Amino acid sequence: MSVHSLLVTALSQRAAFLSQAKLDNTDCYRVFHGTVEGVSGLNIDRYGNAWLIQSFHQTLTADELALITQVLQQAILLPVIYNDRATSHSRIDNELTPELLDIATTEQIMHENGIKFSSKLRHEGQDPLLFLDMRIGREYVRRHSNNKTVLNLFSYTCGIGTAAAMGGASHVVNVDFSSFALAAGKRNAELNQVDNVCEFIQSDAFPALRQLAGLNVGGRRNQKLPNYPKLSAAQFDLVFLDPPRYAKSPFGIVDLVNDYQGLFKPAMLATKSGGTIVCCNNVAKVERQEWFASLVRCVEKQGRSVNKIEWLDCHADFPSFDGNHPLKMVALTLS
Repeated sequence: MSVHSLLVTALSQRAAFLSQAKLDNTDCYRVFHGTVEGVSGLNIDRYGNAWLIQSFHQTLTADELALITQVLQQAILLPVIYNDRATSHSRIDNELTPELLDIATTEQIMHENGIKFSSKLRHEGQDPLLFLDMRIGREYVRRHSNNKTVLNLFSYTCGIGTAAAMGGASHVVNVDFSSFALAAGKRNAELNQVDNVCEFIQSDAFPALRQLAGLNVGGRRNQKLPNYPKLSAAQFDLVFLDPPRYAKSPFGIVDLVNDYQGLFKPAMLATKSGGTIVCCNNVAKVERQEWFASLVRCVEKQGRSVNKIEWLDCHADFPSFDGNHPLKMVALTLS
């Protein structure tokens, strides 16, 4: 089937979802998830007042782009931005008309369940500043944050933290290494008038987490440690842990395949008794039950137990082949 036909089918299959999104004041979502819906590496999303097409494996032809644009604008008449990221390192590698470039580089204010989020479809980084598949996580946190303290790790642009504050959190701590991402996070908090309860800490996650957990900062062997913010030990009612697949720093290595526990243990120690830690793993080859069992073992090794388990499954705009989405999210309530 052609890309055009596959997109028409995908939109049809989302009819109920799109109707509900409109009722929920949500105007950012995925309408074509190419890996599952027929064109690997092609994703099509709505980000507020624009459509965004991204190709990661193969550049669209001019005819394909024209047909996709026609289908999208028949559904909702919005400008269409195409980011071709099929070259190495996923860097955007195509020009836009001056009019579309202005739209792509101008702040977009979009809505998810009534929460305002800022985004740009082209900026100094690569992604549009809000990961849409994490909607279920933001919804969970919003529902469970009233009068609670929240720690948001690897916060990126603080979508989770903003949702927590909108849910009535008493204090939200967002931790990320990127000053650019945290600046966008502050903008999100300001848009929703919750910046008074949000704190933003620019730090490598390892020293931040280890200090909060009351552990030694440590570091990798023979690595000189750079400066880092000094934090006091603290525990939170709700901790959200969403690390990248792999990252290396003088303080440690983030490795979601081989060593999730290296981050999970201090995050769990920073979770109050009776509190909840939400764990995310976005690596497809990590088997869900094996990963979950490793989390439970880590909890039990610290003399604690898991009292409640809730899996968070992605919404219908992010379908999977067999119900096992690559993004795995589980909320563990601990004693």
